[in-house]
Order: sequence, then C-alpha cells, then structure tokens
Amino acid sequence: MIVSIVQFNENVWSKHTISQSLEDAQAQLVLCFAAKEILQSDSIFDTVRAKFPNAAIALCSTAGEIYHDIVQDNTLIAVAIQFADTRIVTASVNIRDFNTSFDAAQRLTEQLVREDLVYMLVLSDGGLVNGSELVKGLQAGAGNVLVTGGLAGDAAKFNSTLVGLNQQPTEGTIVAVGFYGQKLVVTHGSKGGWAMFGLEKEITQSESNVLYEIDHENALGIYKKYLGDDAENLPGSAFYFPLAVTIPDSDKPVVRTILSIDEDRKRMTFAGDVPVGSKVRFMKANFDKLTAAAATAAQQTSLPNEQKPDLALLISCVGRKLIYGPRIDEEVELVSETLGKQVPLVGFYANGEISPFNEGGPCQLHNQTMTITSFYELP
Repeated sequence: MIVSIVQFNENVWSKHTISQSLEDAQAQLVLCFAAKEILQSDSIFDTVRAKFPNAAIALCSTAGEIYHDIVQDNTLIAVAIQFADTRIVTASVNIRDFNTSFDAAQRLTEQLVREDLVYMLVLSDGGLVNGSELVKGLQAGAGNVLVTGGLAGDAAKFNSTLVGLNQQPTEGTIVAVGFYGQKLVVTHGSKGGWAMFGLEKEITQSESNVLYEIDHENALGIYKKYLGDDAENLPGSAFYFPLAVTIPDSDKPVVRTILSIDEDRKRMTFAGDVPVGSKVRFMKANFDKLTAAAATAAQQTSLPNEQKPDLALLISCVGRKLIYGPRIDEEVELVSETLGKQVPLVGFYANGEISPFNEGGPCQLHNQTMTITSFYELP
C-alpha cells in the first residue's frame, strides 16, 4: 500500500512530508475531508477529479480536518491510496430514496457483500440519516465483516452535511467502500475517556433520539440537577456532560451527545437513539482521560508483531473538539506518538463515529469517542 496525504488550500495543492512517492494518476482510492463551505463549491469535485483522474473519490464534510498530527479548519485534505493486492468496490445511496436509514444501509451492503469482503468503510450524511438505524442495517447486511466510519459534520452547526461518491457531494448521501483480498488486515479501536458519576437510572419515556423521562421524572430536570451550576450554561455545556447509555440486550454502554435542549417541551435530543428501558449514567469530561483514551484507541489497532500500519484513519467526535478547544492537537499528536510518527494519519471530526466495541462484535454508533481504523497490506 502506497499512501499520500495532500491538502487543498487557497486553490493550491500541497503534499505532506509524511507522504510516500505516489503518482496522482496511480491512486485507486481518494478520501477527501473538508469544511462544508468548500464542498459547496460547484467546482470542487472537478478539482479533485482533475488531480486524481483514475481514482474512486469519496468526499465528506467535517467539523475539522485531521492532517497527520494537526487539526485544521476550513481546508480540504485528502488521502490517496494505491494498493498492491487489494481490490475496492464503492457504492452510494441517498436517504431520500428510502423509508428508513435501516433500509438504506441494507441496500448499501447488498451492493458490496461478497465472499472475499474483509472490511467496509462507511461515510454517511450526518444530518438527515438516523445513525442508530444506519448501524443496525449495516449489522444486518454485513454479518461478521468489520465496518467502521463516521457521520459527516458541519463545524458544530448541526444543520446539514455533504457526502459524495465520484460526483459533487450532496445532502443525504451515504457512501460505502468495500475492501477485498487476503493481503489486507484492518484493525480498529474506539475509546472515550469520560468519567461517569451519579447513580444508574432507567429511561422510561423516549422516542427515537428524543428523551423525555428518566425513572418516570422529567429527564431535563434531572439533568440540570446533576449539572448544578453548569446548568446555567446550557445548551453549550451539554457537550461536557454526555450520557452513558446501555441499550437493552447490551452489556456495554455507548456515549450519547446532547444535540439540543427544548426548554418549552422539556425534552432533550441526542446524536443517536436512546431507547426506553436503557440504563443511563451521567458523564463529565477530564482532559487527561480524554487524551489517554485516544492513545488507548491507537494501541488497540496495533498488531502483535509490532508491524506499523500503512495508514490510520481517525474519526473523532465534534464534541471532543469543542471541549479541547485550542488544545485539540493533543489527541492526534498522542495517537501519532503511539502508532509511530512515520505512520500517516488522516481523518475528521464527525457528528458520530461507527465502530465495534473494542472487544469486537458488530458496529455501533458512538459519540464522544476517538475511533481509529488502521490498515496493513501484507507482503
């Protein structure tokens, strides 16, 4: 596998020094992560296509771009890949053509699942798509195949996002890339680093990703009580206090970020479903634990023989970026140190992360995690 990382800024392409020698015309797959405002340009796909004329090109809007060991805003970064023995097949759907996000996911997997599929990367619209239903459909269709990816971002505005495959990106698009062959090893790691506090409670009234009651009491009132003085800074302070949600029939909690608070209707909207019967605990941010978690996620992707990855794809949550503020580079710098500074890193800050739990199993929708996928193409 040959990997080159580039960025497009002020109408100029530049290559990162970590890049290997790869002719643009030899790239087979190009993943582009960019600010939504850049992807809204009518000429952006043509610009990328002109540089990489023979590649399958996926584009995804972000809440920040990871360009090796730094985090940028309002740029376009891309990773170009040439494989030695791995084949790729791409597919896309638009949520507007389906009744549910589950159905859209199943249609994607129908196009890609075959005997030698070893891994599937999914980049999804992060506004119109229900991420929880999306991963359920991916689980149902992909079986035991590893699936990771993320939901597109829009600089923490939560209005609309853009994703595209071999064409100008649009709202509602979901892209999947299938990787085939026996020489490719793909590993994953996902970790949050949040500290839980308070007693475990149960969701007693909710609808999809909207929460009304916990233990038969108004959820927003309970949430404010636990936050204390920080409740005065809602909804902004909600990113610092997500919920750990253990969904029925699961023994592992997922983190759910609060997207909005409706004071009039006394309800809370999350970036993922919060089903009735789920057990919940409150969580709070700790900088040291968040950063250590990013390193742990990187360690989880390492092979026992200490072989270095050819590439690591980082998808972290927009909520983490808001919490870190000007210190945001710290988590990607530590990932780089953990994997080895010669390993190319690329990725974006997302509205949601898709990955199995660290122990394996089917993919899940996460919030507030650093999720890492490492690629090794064996000789």
